[in-house]
Amino acid sequence: MLPVKGGPAAKSRLRPPPGVDREDLALAIALDAVAAVARCPAVSAVVVVTHDDRVVRSCAGAGPRVAVLREPAPGRGLAAAVADGVAVAGAGRVAVLLPDLPALRPHDLTAALDAAGRALHAPQPPPMVFVADADGTGTVLLASRSARELRPAFGPASAAAHAALGALALDVAAPRLRRDVDTAEALQEAVAAGVGPRTADVLAGAASRV
Repeated sequence: MLPVKGGPAAKSRLRPPPGVDREDLALAIALDAVAAVARCPAVSAVVVVTHDDRVVRSCAGAGPRVAVLREPAPGRGLAAAVADGVAVAGAGRVAVLLPDLPALRPHDLTAALDAAGRALHAPQPPPMVFVADADGTGTVLLASRSARELRPAFGPASAAAHAALGALALDVAAPRLRRDVDTAEALQEAVAAGVGPRTADVLAGAASRV
């Protein structure tokens, strides 16, 4: 499940390069992440939670496994959006992925979900597992054996918050999965790692106008 804010408030901390519209860039980043998840063979279904009409339209062609859930009461924040998505999750393992990962590749996510599956089905499994962001303070992926066991605590210092809830930190060698983008410096690192086509097009279009 991916909660996508969309609209003028998306990626409010990110200062895009000159000539790049922040809203366009935020949408492109999210769509590249959704596309990578949709192509991941370890994922059976993808739910995008959003209140933004542009995100809804843009996800329409993301593939048959991608469903879009409109937030029933927009404006309640990330935690509420995650709760809305988790509420429609089917039986079995569930994962929440934040969508600010423009360099994500399907095999990065496969590696993380495989590690999550091994940990969650160990003889004495933790209630949840998570992958910290590149800075080690945030969370890019949170998973559990069922929606009932998932207790999201996204926000500032979410890695520590999830650990305090008993979640196990996964040591996954997937730098593109861990490289979330909230700042110009993080965007530069993602570009160096290789961003998806939509993000690349937005950045290239602005560069061609300079």
